[in-house]
Amino acid sequence: MPEISSVKGTRDFYPKEMAIRNWLVGKVRAVSESFGYQEYEGPYLERLELYAAKSGEELVKEQSYVFPDRNGDMLALRPELTPTLARMIAARVKSLPTPIRWWSYGPCWRYEKPQKGRTREFFQWNIDLLGIESPGVDAELAAIAASFFRSVGLSSETVRILVNSRKLVDRQLAGLGVPAARRIEIYHLIDRKEKLTATDWDAYAKEMGVDDDLLHGLKTMLADREAFRNSPDLAAFFDCAQALGVANYLAYEPTIIRGLDYYTGVVFEARDASGAHRAILGGGRYDNLVADVGGDPLPAMGFAMGDVVVGLVMEQAGVIPDLRTGPADVLVTNFDADLEQQGLRLANDIRQAGLKAEWYPESARMGKQLKYADRFNIPVVVIQGPEEVEAGSVTVKEMQSGEQQTVPTGQLVEHLQRLLSG
Repeated sequence: MPEISSVKGTRDFYPKEMAIRNWLVGKVRAVSESFGYQEYEGPYLERLELYAAKSGEELVKEQSYVFPDRNGDMLALRPELTPTLARMIAARVKSLPTPIRWWSYGPCWRYEKPQKGRTREFFQWNIDLLGIESPGVDAELAAIAASFFRSVGLSSETVRILVNSRKLVDRQLAGLGVPAARRIEIYHLIDRKEKLTATDWDAYAKEMGVDDDLLHGLKTMLADREAFRNSPDLAAFFDCAQALGVANYLAYEPTIIRGLDYYTGVVFEARDASGAHRAILGGGRYDNLVADVGGDPLPAMGFAMGDVVVGLVMEQAGVIPDLRTGPADVLVTNFDADLEQQGLRLANDIRQAGLKAEWYPESARMGKQLKYADRFNIPVVVIQGPEEVEAGSVTVKEMQSGEQQTVPTGQLVEHLQRLLSG
C-alpha cells in the first residue's frame, strides 16, 4: 500500500512542535488572563449564513470549506471565530454582564494556497471586549497584543502594531467623492495596497472602475502620515496607549484597513519590522456585528492572531526556547526481568506523590537507559538493582551534575521532592 500523506495545508505536530505549540498557548493564556479575560470556545462547524452576513464575499466564496450536511443545510468549517463569538453573545446578550472580556485559542480552516506563513488549517487566538465603546478599550486590546510580544521576546524594534481608523477613512473617502455604497469596495482596494506591486495595484484599481482622479486622490491619502492628527478617535487611542505603556509598539499607517467588512472604527495589524512576513495579528472595532447576527446592538473590539506567522517571526528573531519534549521528572530504570514489578511499584509510588515518573519498558543496558533520560532531559534517574533491593534502598542519579546518592526506599519520595523543588 502506498504511503498516505497528510492533507495539503495541514501540519503534523511531533512532540517537539507540540511542545512549542503548548508553550505558545501558555503565553497566550497568561497574557489574556493578566488583563482579566475569560476563556470560551465555540463549535468548529457553523451555518454558512453566519459568515455570509458580514465576513466578506472573498472569505465566504473563495476561502471557506463549505459543504451540505445530510439534511441539505450548508455548513462551513469555521474560517474565523469572531462571527461565532457574535452569535454566542447575541443568544444571551440580555443576561451577560458587561464588559464582556473573552478569549479563545483553537483551530480554524481556510481554503487558501499553502505557502510560507499560510496554511489551510491553523490555530488562532481570539480576544475581544464587548459592551463598552471607548478609546481605552481600543488601546487595551493593542496593549494586550504588545504585552504578548514582550512576553515571547519580540521587542518593538522587531514588531510594530500599525493602526488606522475606518471612521477617518470614511471621512477621507467622502472628501474624495466616494459614495457610501461604494466604500466597502474601496476598502478592499486599500487592503491590497501592500500586497501588490504598484503597477499591479494600479491595474487592479482600473479593473474596479476607479478613474484617474480618484486613483490619484487615494494615493495622496495613503501617503499622508499625519492624517491621524485630524482623527479624534485615533488621537484618544494613542493617548490611552501611552498611559498603558505600549506606545513604542504603535504607529499610524494609512494603508491599514482590514479586509473584513464588519469593522467600524479603529483597526490595527502587527507586522515584523523586516517586512518578511504577512500580518502577525489584526483586528479592530466591530460595533454592528452582534446586531447583524440577531442580537441587540453591542459595541465590540478585538483581534485575532494565527500561530503560523508569529512562529516564523519568533524563529527569525531567535526567541523560540529550547523546550523539553518529555514531561517526566523521574525515570525509573528496568534492571532486569526479575525486578520488573518492583520498578513498576516504585514508579507508581512516585506518581502517587504527585511527581511525573516514567518507567523504562525493557531491561536494557543501564547505559542505554541513562542515554534515554539524557535525550529527553529527564532530570533524575532511579536505579534499583538486586543489591539495592536486598539493602532496602535505591540509587538516585541527578543527570545534570552526574551526582548520585543511595537512599532508603521508604525515603525515596521525600528525597525526590527535595531534589525537584530545588
